[in-house]
Amino acid sequence: MKKEYRKTIDINRYIFVEIKELMRKYITEFIGTFFLVLTIGMVVTGGKADFAPLAIGSVLMVMIFAGGHISGGHYNPAVTLAVLLRGKIPVREAIPYMIVQVIGAGAASFVVMYLMNDKIPDSAAEMADTTKGLLAEFLGTFALAYVVLNVATAKGTSGNSFYGLAIGFTVLTMAYALGGISGGAFNPAVAVGISLMKLASWNNIWVYLVGCFGGAALAAIVFRINNPDDK
Repeated sequence: MKKEYRKTIDINRYIFVEIKELMRKYITEFIGTFFLVLTIGMVVTGGKADFAPLAIGSVLMVMIFAGGHISGGHYNPAVTLAVLLRGKIPVREAIPYMIVQVIGAGAASFVVMYLMNDKIPDSAAEMADTTKGLLAEFLGTFALAYVVLNVATAKGTSGNSFYGLAIGFTVLTMAYALGGISGGAFNPAVAVGISLMKLASWNNIWVYLVGCFGGAALAAIVFRINNPDDK
């Protein structure tokens, strides 16, 4: 009886530790995604759209440095998909990551709408060309996921101190390069956030979902081809 009792205690302790660890990760993903979308909303609705890529890349960088050691600092369902396909996160963690990221984006959107209620547009403009927008989101997300996988998950760059800067600057450059075509979300959670804030039309949400997840999936495939021994 004593052995069985101890075994039960050990199992319960293990489960508690696992849940605690997962909660730390989910809280970190919520916080990072929240401040990413909050920054996007406040900068764009505040009339500083020309500087938006700089602010967005910067907040992503600092949030990755702040939370990367806890959760990996994804803050993006497409990045989580890339990391999943690369084999660095199990499905049982990846799906909650994505859910928490979308919740964080939604929470940030409601805060922006409260703070900037007089500057939220009455209706969102449609994307000028959805084909071009799809390609822009695909390319931008591919670049982002490609950089994330190579600087934050590869054996060759293990233990580096520049990964947050590299990822933040990737978003900054892609936003300047492609943002004028698609809005430069490169992140399905951000797409939900900007749609809630009427900075993008819900009719175009498919562009972000297909483009972002497609670009991330291809980045994971390319990583595995280029790094066959990095399991």
